[in-house]
Amino acid sequence: MSTINWGQEVKDWVVSILIAVVLALFIRYFIVELYLVEGPSMRPTLVHSERLVVNKFLYHFRTPERGEIIVFRYPRDPSRDFIKRVIGLPGDMIEVKQGQVYRNGELLKEPYILEMTRGSFPATKVPEGHLFAMGDNRNNSEDSRSRAVGFVPFQMVKGKAMLVFWPPSEFKTLP
Repeated sequence: MSTINWGQEVKDWVVSILIAVVLALFIRYFIVELYLVEGPSMRPTLVHSERLVVNKFLYHFRTPERGEIIVFRYPRDPSRDFIKRVIGLPGDMIEVKQGQVYRNGELLKEPYILEMTRGSFPATKVPEGHLFAMGDNRNNSEDSRSRAVGFVPFQMVKGKAMLVFWPPSEFKTLP
């Protein structure tokens, strides 16, 4: 019958727990983050209380692309996160007229929009290092058309929304 070395056993547990915590923090801050959708601005694509997996790693290697759904820090209060769809990249000319969104003079085909966009937005060029982002529920979205949000600086982008995992009945990957 062998005796247990309690000192070594405790040390092994402490080291294992520390490694697990460091690994979890590394994953949370650099790889993926879980995100709770709040509000109606991305309906019908995303709805209030859905939970998402956000890939924080991807944009270390490339910039966001048109049509991707991103999570970014709200420029006026970086403690808050917003989720919107990328409409324009640096150099793109964005305009909203007669309820339609135009990029570089071409009407966007947006099957995810449920209703015509109210209001207008004058033709504006997206500056270098920034994105133009809009909610899918255009008539109930504080987005790049608003002075409070404006163009989204690349450094404010936290990651790309990859999939909805909660509730399980709504599980889906995102474009």
